[in-house]
Amino acid sequence: MKVYSYFVYITTNPGKTVLYVGVTNDLAIRMNQHFENRGNVETFAGKYYCYNLVYWEPFQRIQEAIAREKEIKGWPRKKKEELIATTNPKKVFLLVS
Repeated sequence: MKVYSYFVYITTNPGKTVLYVGVTNDLAIRMNQHFENRGNVETFAGKYYCYNLVYWEPFQRIQEAIAREKEIKGWPRKKKEELIATTNPKKVFLLVS
């Protein structure tokens, strides 16, 4: 059984107009942090209210997760949306527990 300790994730704002790509070792805690940080203009995700999870990928090693995060961040929005559509075509907000 594989144990996944790291996650690359994509969040969006309520209007689905902004995408944020991040990496974490605890997806549930990180989503709570994004929600609590909403409206904080000192952070990108906070400034644009990006607290709704629409995509995530698990990784065993942090180096792999960081490399994937950087890869996705370099993509144009259209390609990010195509990635989201592979597992979440309607871009519904996912719940993490």
